[in-house]
Amino acid sequence: MRFSGLGLALLTDDTVASSRFYIDHFGFKPVVDFGWYVSLHHDEHPAHIIDFVERGHPSMPEDFRAQPTAGVCLAFVVEDATAAQARLRAAGVEIAVPLRDEPWGQRRFNVWSPEGVLIEVLQPIDPDPEWSARQTA
Repeated sequence: MRFSGLGLALLTDDTVASSRFYIDHFGFKPVVDFGWYVSLHHDEHPAHIIDFVERGHPSMPEDFRAQPTAGVCLAFVVEDATAAQARLRAAGVEIAVPLRDEPWGQRRFNVWSPEGVLIEVLQPIDPDPEWSARQTA
């Protein structure tokens, strides 16, 4: 299957709060806003789309409408995770799991979005050679 982009549709109780979070902190822009449905696009990443649908809205299949938004981790790869954490913290975003270096080659931290998605902000770094050697043994 070939496709030109990937979109993510998330149920939320508050389309305004959810969309504002991604607009204010990750640079997305609204391209459609019906109140119950908001579609966000990013100028630097036109194939990346995040949509928010009001929980319970009849546009969704009936057995899906009331589902909690859970079990989703959305990762943003950045050049400087340390600076990204400082910027989000200064903007009042609560850091769920603070910055840490992982032996497999990631510097990352986590925040929660208003609709309950775990956001991972990560920067690729060199993996720990000793850790890597143990993985292939």
